[in-house]
Amino acid sequence: MTEAKISFAGRLSLAIGSFFAILGDADLAAGVRRLRNGEAVATAPQAPVPAAAPVATPAPAPAPVVPAPVAAIEEASPQSALQLLGLLQRNARFVDFVEEDIAGYNDADIGAAARLVHEGCRATLREHFTIRPVRSEAEGSRVTLAEGFDATAIRLTGNVVGSAPFNGTVSHRGWRVEDVKLPKLVKSHDAKVIAPAEVEL
Repeated sequence: MTEAKISFAGRLSLAIGSFFAILGDADLAAGVRRLRNGEAVATAPQAPVPAAAPVATPAPAPAPVVPAPVAAIEEASPQSALQLLGLLQRNARFVDFVEEDIAGYNDADIGAAARLVHEGCRATLREHFTIRPVRSEAEGSRVTLAEGFDATAIRLTGNVVGSAPFNGTVSHRGWRVEDVKLPKLVKSHDAKVIAPAEVEL
């Protein structure tokens, strides 16, 4: 059975497809050479090369380079901060102390007030937070920071040059909160009122 004549566009497509197929397949190239020289072609017929595939189907585009995901910035809820501020005010009169104009007081008066505020703030923190030092070494100790140290927990100060490992002195051990135990709030509670106004009757 004779094949129908191939149109010019079909021959062009076949030629282009064959060109790339011959470039990529040494056995096919050898068979085409034998065919053009009039030699017998191997009895095992090769699968026909799809003529229109290279032209009709473009090569898949390379996958776009996707940048590393940026850490999402979440808006902090003010509820816990307001709750802590309320606890510090209730137990240590913290806001009263900070808002007071202390320019007219002498150092002894300020020191006495600061002692009371300190005691209340310390009791509040110890009741509602478990706080531990970031570094276990005593301040003034020499330490070596290996490559890959946690830069969110350790801040380098002074003459920072080069790359890790770094040798330095612990000037502050840092603090890390391990547990938080804030009281639960009822829905009707307005956390923005950190200290209600007092009206004496």
